[in-house]
Amino acid sequence: MLRCGLITPSFVPSADIRNMRDLTRYRRKLLRDATAEKNRIHKILQDANLKLTTYISDIFGISGRALLESVINGEVLDADEVKEKVKTSLKRKVPELLEALDGRMKKHHRMMLGLHLDHLSYVEKQLEKVEFEINQLLEPHLPSVELLITIPGIQKDAAAVILAELGNDMSYFGGDPQIAAWAGLSPGNNESAGKKKSSRIAKGNKSLKAVLCQAAWAASKSKGTRLASFFYRIQKR
Repeated sequence: MLRCGLITPSFVPSADIRNMRDLTRYRRKLLRDATAEKNRIHKILQDANLKLTTYISDIFGISGRALLESVINGEVLDADEVKEKVKTSLKRKVPELLEALDGRMKKHHRMMLGLHLDHLSYVEKQLEKVEFEINQLLEPHLPSVELLITIPGIQKDAAAVILAELGNDMSYFGGDPQIAAWAGLSPGNNESAGKKKSSRIAKGNKSLKAVLCQAAWAASKSKGTRLASFFYRIQKR
């Protein structure tokens, strides 16, 4: 069968696409690691009764990190020092921030915060390197990326993942039904004598499936698009 060409060949993209695939998958793992570390920091702050998140929307911004560093170093801050560390509109919330910093911070809390913040900084540096490499590999495929971005719900990061998983040559696939099935996004149709049986979706390509599902949810929330109208129409049923 192989000699006669009767075996369908596996999809093996070019080397640069395979390299991009490794990087986009690793970027997804690093993002999960960063989110996990941020959640651990939030948990320790709540345990120590430091309610910074009540007044700072993102405690991992410039102002939030400056306050976290002070907490880790065991500094006792007064109003002037807090005002010097925070930026923009937070300068008007100095009394509230002082109250939020008045908690039960112990030595163990400070040590754990330091460990988590150091690891978060390391992961963010790794993310910067990975993003740079992905952008370098995307340069020859910018026309395809720009076309993908025109689809509602898809931004540059999602476009990079789609390109890395599918490649830039759609002739490997027979058409869009085959691509949907390969990604594990084609529901089965198992019906006999009027009875519907299991129509479980195949596993498919996990990375591609994840990013397409995220893009679909984003597209459903877009304004005035055909995809959003389709979503709301089938949602009623």
